[in-house]
Amino acid sequence: MTKFNQTFKAFIVIALLGLNLNVFAQIDNWRPWDQRGVNVFEAPKSTDAVFDGVKVKVGGSFAQQFQSLSHTNDTTGGNQLYDLAPGFPLATANLNLDVQLEDGIRLCLENYMSSRHHTEFWVKGGYIQIDKLPMFANDDWFADKFRVKVGHFQPNFGDQQFRRSDNGNAMYNQFVGNYIMDGFTTEVGGEVYYFATPEIMLMGGLSNGLINGGVTAPAEPNGKERKPTLYLKAAYDKQLNDDTRVRLSASLMNNANSGRNTFYGGDRTGSRYYGAMDVAGASLGASGNFTSGRWNPGFSNQIMAIQINPFVKFKGLEVFGVIESASGMNLVADPANAGQFIFDDANKRSVMQVGGEFLYRFLENESAYIGAKYNSLSGQLQTAKDANGDFLESSITRIEIAAGWYATQNLLLKAGYTTQDYTDFQAGSRYKDGNFNGFVIEAVAAF
Repeated sequence: MTKFNQTFKAFIVIALLGLNLNVFAQIDNWRPWDQRGVNVFEAPKSTDAVFDGVKVKVGGSFAQQFQSLSHTNDTTGGNQLYDLAPGFPLATANLNLDVQLEDGIRLCLENYMSSRHHTEFWVKGGYIQIDKLPMFANDDWFADKFRVKVGHFQPNFGDQQFRRSDNGNAMYNQFVGNYIMDGFTTEVGGEVYYFATPEIMLMGGLSNGLINGGVTAPAEPNGKERKPTLYLKAAYDKQLNDDTRVRLSASLMNNANSGRNTFYGGDRTGSRYYGAMDVAGASLGASGNFTSGRWNPGFSNQIMAIQINPFVKFKGLEVFGVIESASGMNLVADPANAGQFIFDDANKRSVMQVGGEFLYRFLENESAYIGAKYNSLSGQLQTAKDANGDFLESSITRIEIAAGWYATQNLLLKAGYTTQDYTDFQAGSRYKDGNFNGFVIEAVAAF
């Protein structure tokens, strides 16, 4: 990994030296990394651009937080939490390369230069987006209605992904934290988009169902082979008038048998809320306990998820919602064969997540805002069972109040107060009667 990263860095330096003035080029059908990307969902679809040669845009983002949190739990089981104190966690940073390869064809390569899980430079993923077919004489049928996206990238499931922080890229998130159950991963696959009208979009995607690639035959409990992930999305997005915009989207994802599905645990860059609910003595290094504050239900073998997202913007007032249902299971150890795993339908669990964001934007170019966010996750969050052999029903609830100011198009300063409660967790769990709360201030730069 180290040798690869050194080689990749050298390649980037050589490439940038050779590109000269093209590093600030305009890219087509692209979501800007700065404030202009706020409330942009799928990248825009346009056929108006004129191609005049390969262009490369170098972009990046940087985020630094100041955190002041406290947390408590039931220590009966010996789960004494860390003593938290105000301080600055490690800054996070991204490096992005956007390349206009041809008329209607662009490439994106996203990289993490510093993150909570890895301190070294590493590649998030890369993909090619095709909005035109210039290699053919007449591609109007494709250019007007279709898009194809292929590579190793974040599956387009739900709209919450377009409002989340992604390591150093926190420009689109008006709050500090992502959702408790954070639907994010990167997988190798492809997506086909059909833009039926300027307001209606349909999408179908297929991926390998794994965060990494693989060419070896997987283990096949009960004779079942590894399956790909299929996901679908439909969205209606319309600017009704100068003051009002409405959007409604629905997404579905299914994987019948993955060797290691990470859809709710694929963000290895780490969450905000450093150290929250972490037990004293556990590693709090760059890669230790990087998921604090969020929850992975652990559907690593099978998953079925549905997410519905309403969005309304009237002048400066903005409302966004999440209604998400997910079910699935992980493999369980075979009691008759040590080291082997089996399917067990009794291991299937389900969870439900709801959320709502309420924002009011003001000042010129809506450069300032205040907002409140509610998020709740409930159901069979874990594999723990009660005395009757039934899965425990637990819940996690978060309330966040935030305010922010885009000092410029490329600079954002935001602050948020968060309180998060853990309810009905079993005795002996570190989350029993758990709560964390406090303030986080975050400064973000992106270009």
